Amino acid sequence: MKRILSIFVTIYLVILTALGQQKSWTADNGNGTYTNPLFYDEFSDPDLIRVKDTFYLVGTTMHCNPGLVVLESKDLVNWDFCSYAFDRIDIDDPRFRLENGEEAYGQGIWAPCIRYHDGKFYIFSNINGIGMQVYVSSNPKGPWKHYDMGGAIHDLSVLFDQGKIFAVYGYDEVHCIEIKPDFSGYVEGSDRCLIPRGSAMGEGHHAYKINGKYYIISADYAPMGRMMCARADKLEGPYETRVISCRETMGTEHSTWVMNMPMDGSMPEADKWKMEIRKPNADNMGCATLHQGGIVQLENGDWWGFSMLDFLAVGRTTCLSPVTWVDGWPYFGLINNLGRSPRTWIKPDISAKVTPHAPYIRSDNFDAGKLLPIWQWNHLPDDKQWSLKRGKLRLNTMPAKDLYWAKNTLTQRGIGPVSIATVTLDASHLKEGDIAGLGLLNIPYEWVGVTVRNGKSILSYYDLGKDKTIESPLMKSEIYLRITGDFEHEWAQFSFSMDGVNFQNIGNKLVVPYQTKTFQGARYALFAFNQKERMGGYAEFDDFRVEEPLADRSRNIPLGKVGSFLNLSNHQRMQAHPRKMVYSVWKGGKEYNTTDCQFRVLDRGNGKVVLEAMNGTGYVTVTGLGLSGDLRLSPKETEDCLFMWQDMLHGQCMLMSLKTNRYVGLVPASGELYAADWAGTSASRLSGTVFQWEEAENMQETKNPKSIYPAS
Repeated sequence: MKRILSIFVTIYLVILTALGQQKSWTADNGNGTYTNPLFYDEFSDPDLIRVKDTFYLVGTTMHCNPGLVVLESKDLVNWDFCSYAFDRIDIDDPRFRLENGEEAYGQGIWAPCIRYHDGKFYIFSNINGIGMQVYVSSNPKGPWKHYDMGGAIHDLSVLFDQGKIFAVYGYDEVHCIEIKPDFSGYVEGSDRCLIPRGSAMGEGHHAYKINGKYYIISADYAPMGRMMCARADKLEGPYETRVISCRETMGTEHSTWVMNMPMDGSMPEADKWKMEIRKPNADNMGCATLHQGGIVQLENGDWWGFSMLDFLAVGRTTCLSPVTWVDGWPYFGLINNLGRSPRTWIKPDISAKVTPHAPYIRSDNFDAGKLLPIWQWNHLPDDKQWSLKRGKLRLNTMPAKDLYWAKNTLTQRGIGPVSIATVTLDASHLKEGDIAGLGLLNIPYEWVGVTVRNGKSILSYYDLGKDKTIESPLMKSEIYLRITGDFEHEWAQFSFSMDGVNFQNIGNKLVVPYQTKTFQGARYALFAFNQKERMGGYAEFDDFRVEEPLADRSRNIPLGKVGSFLNLSNHQRMQAHPRKMVYSVWKGGKEYNTTDCQFRVLDRGNGKVVLEAMNGTGYVTVTGLGLSGDLRLSPKETEDCLFMWQDMLHGQCMLMSLKTNRYVGLVPASGELYAADWAGTSASRLSGTVFQWEEAENMQETKNPKSIYPAS
């Protein structure tokens, strides 16, 4: 019987994996291209290596347990969970246990460096106030052996060089220190300055030795995020520096900011704190640009870059960029457009065939007997106070004053751009003073759930930002709780249901900001605690489901469709002018609603498209280079007609010319013609390069005319 049950569970998990991957965000577009970010959820401070034909990626996990996640991939685009370096952080510190009024929000373990040397994998990382931690394994799936080295080194990179181990670290003034081979500490007197202040270097270093030269890539944050590279013939220098990536936001605005929550501040308390927020001007880039990453080489010799980008409320995400070497410098971006990275581009050239898939299964009915890897505990859990029983997650209620201090809070990252998290709560075993439910863990936090007061169960909602409570009597013990998060537009809506079908909103739409106290994006949280400073009963959760309405992007490019391109900057349509050039037409212009402003999108494979003017003037063609790379209409289709469609969701797009590697655009107020000479978009998307696709009414999908040249 047990064997039959085991087989059934295995089959179920395989099916669940397939279904989950189909419905969850993956960067792979299925047409030979990918669209950033790699994961539409928080994955900050990435570091990446290749070992033979497999890539390994690690990222920051802060105070969460298990921690230091390792992902693996064959193509740099599709990733799979590999392991955590630790299940429970092996540090005896009350902060991680939420004891004595101490917490580790925004602290914990961060900015890891992964390396492979002589058949072993190494992960180096730092815990603030404790020092460097080293994890070693002969297998990336673990187990990992832990060394606590101490010291005040953070955001480091490691070089195995000349039979020694060097750590590169520091902000602005870049230092190097030698690590003892048994990881018992640092070689005395080995610390030295590699790069003095005033060289434009930042922190979050990634150090490499390439073709006999030493490279250090870092993130400079003051006053705007950008990626710097230093190069020298010797490790000790002297180094020269270059900017290798700058201004790239991929059309993502700076997040709404919590003004009264400093990085080193105390966690806010109800009745004592009221949220103060500010939204920077739309084109304020701050540190939200591509930053803090490095480079990796493919087996075929190609180079690719990785870095993180602030995607609003989901937190810092990982992005992938082609790398172009010029004069011995690894620039992010393409020839003729160095320093800027495409949002959509051609996948890395690897031999493996990979089916598009997501790295995690996010939905969990708790039937597997263990938690899925997507789950992480908020701080260290008390493993005696939770369990998986009869296909349900049981959380015992322990004393806590609010959600921030509730032990055994199980979380997973909120995934964008839009996701809906739903869970079933059985509150029948809660006791006096108990609170249990579904929360959005952030600063501020919000939750919906059940409170027991005076022996009665109460449906409760609480918003810390406004210190607002909504309560009503609860007629039955089982309730369905839901959070709808539009993280791209920074809002969330809580709701509940008594039958699992009909959901009723509770509270208003609320702002979901980003802040650096927790240094993580918003997290979905299952919680149970007791406000009476005593042990209570328990809550049981079942059927946690995550839906992603925008995850399927297979129809986002309107292949074969006819429609218009509305420029977001001036609200004018792109026009195929009879003069065989591409103009703009304002609403009310006589050509606005004619075929002059209509184009058919022709599919040319591998994400490439050609635009055919519906008024018969020809195909949109890039003529010339630089400022003379203007758009004209050609009677014949050539390779100069090829564009890479940049999917920016919601029907918004950019058109990248594959002749110039630049974007179609214009200065909004100039009245000028269109050209393909624009480096990219501004954060606001209002600089003249972003369009809203408007499909023509009553037009049927048509077959594409055959291309006159072979697909590449």
